[in-house]
Amino acid sequence: LLVLADNFLLLFADWEGVGLCSFLLIGFWFTNESYNAAAKKAFVMNRIGDLGFLLGMFLIVFTYGSLHFDQVFTAAATAGGANNATIIAITLLLFWGACGKSAQIPLYTWLPDAMAGPTPVSALIHAATMVTAGIYLVARCHVLFSLAPFTLSVVLAVGVATALLAATIALFQTDIKKVLAYSTVSQLGYMFAALGTGAYVAGLFHVVTHAFFKALLFLGAGAVIHALHHEQDLRNMGGLRTELPFVYRIFLVGTLAISGIPVFSGFFSKDEILMNVFQHHTVAWGLLFIGALLTTFYMFRLL
Repeated sequence: LLVLADNFLLLFADWEGVGLCSFLLIGFWFTNESYNAAAKKAFVMNRIGDLGFLLGMFLIVFTYGSLHFDQVFTAAATAGGANNATIIAITLLLFWGACGKSAQIPLYTWLPDAMAGPTPVSALIHAATMVTAGIYLVARCHVLFSLAPFTLSVVLAVGVATALLAATIALFQTDIKKVLAYSTVSQLGYMFAALGTGAYVAGLFHVVTHAFFKALLFLGAGAVIHALHHEQDLRNMGGLRTELPFVYRIFLVGTLAISGIPVFSGFFSKDEILMNVFQHHTVAWGLLFIGALLTTFYMFRLL
């Protein structure tokens, strides 16, 4: 429903729906107080982001008198002029909402704690679907964002900063799921960097490829956790290749994909993002390239 909505109100209702699923599933083991705290943290931080989305919707109704995408986009495109103050305000508010849902600076700390949920939930909701809703929102509103180059530069800056920060944090994590959680935050940063250069197709392409290889990695991590009787500390692991040969092979495939090794899906989507960013901003490209090297390092450390 979130993807099929033809207006902001229905999209927002289902945006809240995926947030509710996330909250309930993080706190799934309700007898564990720390898991309850993680669920509440996710709930509160997403509400902060949703406030931005709501304010953006109010401003859209006030300015254009409608919440239907086609009517709003047509009115905005015919109003004329890039970097119109109203368009900048609307897009910044929508991006604020996207930052909450897709765990970007400064609203990113809820996602690693969301790993309290069962591992299939991490694979499906906190890697592949809900957390990419913010990417989808920006891409869906590309008409508005393209009219606000200032906002696009903010999206690019936040995406690059998040990609690099989360990758450096992932280097030092000792929990097998936390490494993958910060990796997700980092990859979402790459997607926003693509959107910030107007490469909406490249951003959504990475949404799709990331959904598959990250879900594969999470399910592989879940298999390891079960095999080791719920042990999640990497320092207590090692030599599992001979004990879990099938899990090792699928984890290797996921690792090669996220690292951007040629012939694997991540190579095509991540390189397209880097190419588009390089054409617009060489400094941002350099930072993302360093982030890609860090990704390879922490993933092979995990492997």
